[in-house]
Amino acid sequence: MPRPASIDEGELIARLSGVFQDVGYEGASLAMLSDATGLQRASLYHRFPGGKQQMAEEVLATAIGWAVANIVTPLRAKGDLTQRLAQARANLNELYASGSKSCLLNMLMAPRNLSGPFAPAIKSAFEALIDAFTHFAREAGHRPSAARKAGERAVMLIQGGLVLARGLQDPKPFREALNALEQELFP
Repeated sequence: MPRPASIDEGELIARLSGVFQDVGYEGASLAMLSDATGLQRASLYHRFPGGKQQMAEEVLATAIGWAVANIVTPLRAKGDLTQRLAQARANLNELYASGSKSCLLNMLMAPRNLSGPFAPAIKSAFEALIDAFTHFAREAGHRPSAARKAGERAVMLIQGGLVLARGLQDPKPFREALNALEQELFP
């Protein structure tokens, strides 16, 4: 009979994600990943035969799935626009711990990894976010070209707010970015 897992799958991915979100792919050593999960390196390699890259790929896939379910889906759902945007904003606030956490997509996309194994998934994830905000802006009354610009600016606001919040060690820029989404997306 196989030994029971010492850590549940969701918790394992969350802990790995925390390391990649804090130090990026290049900065994440196996010792850090082992410490964060409480698993020995051999156990990590048993679970992830592809090593650190496979760990990051699974973390990224989980994060993208979460973003689709909690950001993209509310923005594209039917119903009251204000409530849908409020839900997406609340989910973004939760994801980034009120601006104290960095963006996993950004942390896995260090300049030396621009053509690396994560680049296509990260590009696709950003495009899905832009498309969802664009769809929302179009539904809110923007013309197609203006909606696209609003969708892009919405993602820029979020990412810029995160960078400033972390750099200034103050959540205010991220809060303000989330609050500015309404003004950006409604004509």
